[in-house]
Amino acid sequence: MNKKKIFNDPVYGFTSIPHGIIFDLIEHPFYQRLRRISQLGLSHYVYPGALHTRFHHALGAMHLMSQAIETLKSKDVEISKDEACGVLIAILLHDIGHAPFSHALEHTLVNVHHEELSELFMQKLNEEFNGKLDLAIQIFQNKYPKKFLHQLVSSQLDMDRMDYLNRDSFFTGVSEGVIGYDRIIKMLTVKENELVVEEKGIYSVEKFLIARRLMYWQVYLHKTVLSAEQMLIRTLRRAKELAQQGVELEASKGLKFFLYENITLTDFRKNRDDLLEKYASLDDVDILSALKNWSNHDDFVLSFLSKRIIERKLFKIKMQNEPFKSDYVKDLRHMIVNNLPKGHSEAVDYLVFEGKESNSAYTTNKDEIKILYKNGKVVPMSDASDHGVQPKIITKHYICYPKY
Repeated sequence: MNKKKIFNDPVYGFTSIPHGIIFDLIEHPFYQRLRRISQLGLSHYVYPGALHTRFHHALGAMHLMSQAIETLKSKDVEISKDEACGVLIAILLHDIGHAPFSHALEHTLVNVHHEELSELFMQKLNEEFNGKLDLAIQIFQNKYPKKFLHQLVSSQLDMDRMDYLNRDSFFTGVSEGVIGYDRIIKMLTVKENELVVEEKGIYSVEKFLIARRLMYWQVYLHKTVLSAEQMLIRTLRRAKELAQQGVELEASKGLKFFLYENITLTDFRKNRDDLLEKYASLDDVDILSALKNWSNHDDFVLSFLSKRIIERKLFKIKMQNEPFKSDYVKDLRHMIVNNLPKGHSEAVDYLVFEGKESNSAYTTNKDEIKILYKNGKVVPMSDASDHGVQPKIITKHYICYPKY
C-alpha cells in the first residue's frame, strides 16, 4: 500500500505525508477523533467560518515542521532521518489529548491538562507501534539532547503557534492574524543547540507577536465567544453536579462515565489503557447531543443553559480593566432573581458569574525567542535593540448574565 499520500490544505495547498508511520498514525482511531474536535471551541458563534478541527491544525503544523527541518538542514544543522521523523510525529500528536471543544472543556469533564493526556496517548501508541515513537516522546518531553527539536514543537516560536495563528486567521477571516510564517521559518537556524532567528527576521517575529496578541483579544478571548464557552463550562459543571447526586442524565456512554466518575491524572496513569479508550470516545458530537437532550431536562439550570447554547441565546457579557464593584454585582443578581420563575432563585449562582482573562503576546518567564546577529552574538528578544513588542500581561475582568 502506498502510504506517501498528499492532501489539499486550504491554507498551504498540496502538502505531503513524508513517512509511512505518519500515515499509519493518522489512520489510527485516536487521531481520527481529532476530526470531531473543533479547533476554536464555540468561536463559530461569532465567526461562522471557524469550523475547522484539531485534525486540520495538527496536519498543518506537521507541514510547517517539514519546512523548518529542510531549512535547518540547508544551513548544515545536523538532523538525521530518524530525528526528522521523530519531531514530525511529536508535532502531529501534540494535541491528541484535547477534550471536546478544545480548551473550553479542558478542566471540566476531566481535570487533567491536555498535554499530559497527549503524552499518555503517545505512550499507548508507542506500545502499539513497537517502540517506534520512542524518539518522538523524548522530543515531546524535552528529554532529547538536541533541545532545538523540542523548541520546534513547544516554545514561543513553535510550529504549533505558527499554524494556529495562520489557520485561525484564515477560517475566521480576521486578517490581523496573518503572519509571515514562511519568512520566519526561512530565518530559523541553530546556535549552541538552541533555536534562534537570524537578525534579518526580527521584524517578521515582531509581526508574529503582534498578530498573536490581536488574535487573542479579537478571536480567542472575544467577549461573545467567552460568554458562549463559559455557559458551556457551567452547563457541564451543573450536569456533573447532578450526576454526583445520582440524578439520571441522558448522555452517550463515554460522556456518562466522566460525568458520574471523578477521574484524575493518577487514575489515568494507574488504569491508562481502559481510561484512554473511554476518553477517546468523547468528542464534540457527544456534547452537542447531550445539550439537545438536556434542553428538556427537569432541572431548571441544566435545561435553561443547554437550550440557550443550542439556540444561541447567549448571556450578555461586560468586560473592563478593573474588577466589578460588589454593589453592582449584588444589584445585577437581584435583577436576575426577580426575572426567574418562582422557586428557582438559587439558579442565580449559575446564571450570574464573574471571571477574568489574561494574555501576554510575549513573556520572559520561559525560554525567550533568541535573535542571532551577524557578529555571532545571540540576544533574547526582550533585549534586542529593534524589539517593538514589550512583555506585558493584560488582564480583563468580565461578568455574564442572561438577557431579559
